[in-house]
Amino acid sequence: MSNIFLFILGTAIGSFLNVLIDRLPREESINGRSHCEYCKKTLSPLDLVPVLSFLFLKGKCRYCGKKLSLQYPGIEILTGVLFILIYNLKFEIFNSNFKFLISNYAIVSCLIVIFFIDLKNQIIPDEMQIALFITVLLSKIVVGVTVTALGYALVAGLIVLLPILFLYLITRGRGMGFGDVKLAFNMGFFLGIKGGFVAIYLGFILGAIFGIVLLLMKKKKMKSKIAFGPFLVAGMVIVLFFEKPIFSLIQRIYGI
Repeated sequence: MSNIFLFILGTAIGSFLNVLIDRLPREESINGRSHCEYCKKTLSPLDLVPVLSFLFLKGKCRYCGKKLSLQYPGIEILTGVLFILIYNLKFEIFNSNFKFLISNYAIVSCLIVIFFIDLKNQIIPDEMQIALFITVLLSKIVVGVTVTALGYALVAGLIVLLPILFLYLITRGRGMGFGDVKLAFNMGFFLGIKGGFVAIYLGFILGAIFGIVLLLMKKKKMKSKIAFGPFLVAGMVIVLFFEKPIFSLIQRIYGI
């Protein structure tokens, strides 16, 4: 399968993900026509060609001339790149079936939306939590999961959420949101107990590094609130792509 085709497909999906990222936090319908955030003018199909419209219009609205956010081409390009990586790292290497490929595209699409909504608004909409759970469930079904294995996956989700739930309870929601607890369940359900805990571990490391950098740059203070969901998502994506080498490294270091 051509990487160029996968990139174009990914940018098209990314365009729709931008709609979800913008509208779900505002509880707007995702069915309405796209419009400029500033002048509210309904956009034409030529204004909505992924990446190319942004470049052609020089990052400005055709109608009011206001600068558009780099979020739009950024997420389109990110989705295109991830679609290529999923195909080359997960599909071709492991010689998986086509349904497995599509389910992984759906899961990663959900994670992109969760990442950016939480980054921008510090919330994770329940609609995306449910969508992620359903896509993971379907991905397990298409690979022929047994009822017993599905039960183990649900138990894994409950086990993996425990440390996040503990932090949520002891900080009374100030250090960790309940959306992060729900996301941790989905992480365990998808990656299993070991993979889920490794993803959380990576999320804490990435979050700590990011927080230290912001403190050194004086962009944040010690008591400033930072969304943790994006780091959990990042940990999840890292494990998704590099599960085997990460597990091997952990085994060499910790002997587990």
